[in-house]
Amino acid sequence: MTRIVVDASALAALVFHEPDADRIARRLERASIAAPTLLKFELANVAWKKMRRSSPAEAATVLQNFGDGLDLGRQIAFHDVSHTDAVLIAREAGVSTYDASYVWLAGWLGADLVTLDRRLEAAVLAFSHL
Repeated sequence: MTRIVVDASALAALVFHEPDADRIARRLERASIAAPTLLKFELANVAWKKMRRSSPAEAATVLQNFGDGLDLGRQIAFHDVSHTDAVLIAREAGVSTYDASYVWLAGWLGADLVTLDRRLEAAVLAFSHL
């Protein structure tokens, strides 16, 4: 079974039925999925941003999709990360410590990272040789 770390951009695409949702679903199919514990907070922030820009009816749908995403989270193994290492990775790769947490976890687990964030993909490639 493929081991995958999923980030907020990828999970949000799936949860909120964004254009890349089908591609992300195929990547996660039959995989062992992991994420840093901060993923739930990042997904909540995506929901909040979407709700701010939505009509009341659309906001209700966003909230429902967010709830479905939390249910999907039961299939994800959540892990704490080394915050010190995340800071070092963030500094070296020029990404946020949040993003560096995904890079660190993917490296620690020997997993692929599923993301829609190109800067984050580049950071993973930069650190995959270490």
